[in-house]
Amino acid sequence: MEKLVIASNNPGKLREFEKMLAPLGIEVLTQAQLGISEAEEPHCTFVENALAKARHVSRASGLPALADDSGICVEALGGAPGVLSARYAGNNPKSDRRNNDRLLQDMQGVTDRRAHYYCVLVLVRHADDPQPVIAEGEWWGEIAHEERGDGGFGYDPMFWLPEFGKMSAELTHDEKAQISHRAKALKVLLEKLKLKH
Repeated sequence: MEKLVIASNNPGKLREFEKMLAPLGIEVLTQAQLGISEAEEPHCTFVENALAKARHVSRASGLPALADDSGICVEALGGAPGVLSARYAGNNPKSDRRNNDRLLQDMQGVTDRRAHYYCVLVLVRHADDPQPVIAEGEWWGEIAHEERGDGGFGYDPMFWLPEFGKMSAELTHDEKAQISHRAKALKVLLEKLKLKH
């Protein structure tokens, strides 16, 4: 596999993928570079949404494709926001600020603050690949009572990491790149790809 299309328009994700895949000699393209529209994400599980995105981009490009679906899952909310993390407070427009406000509101009076970020990566060699490569990563922490820090994005300003004594939004980019849900999933994916190489 010499080329791979990332089923995302997120520049942060693209940088992470390029860095991780470079040692394998894989050229990374984005769906935006190829003029491919975003796929629908109608499913209730991360893996189904990631698979739908990967197949959509692979079918449109004729190339292998890698998609991720990720979000934050709060124990006391039955796993919500989950697959709706990016649009928890609605879609018009998507807003980290509004999503964070809604989560803080939903967590008022809740004592069980346990939560985790979850990421699933799905790689298909072609659109109808019967054996997609699937890798998962989880990153555990707690939902804080207030926001702090200005790094990261999404729910990072309220994702408390007890072992570090700080919010995800207070980590350096390099620290986060070592321990995040996406970093863990990428490491698993890389191991699986090395076995196939």
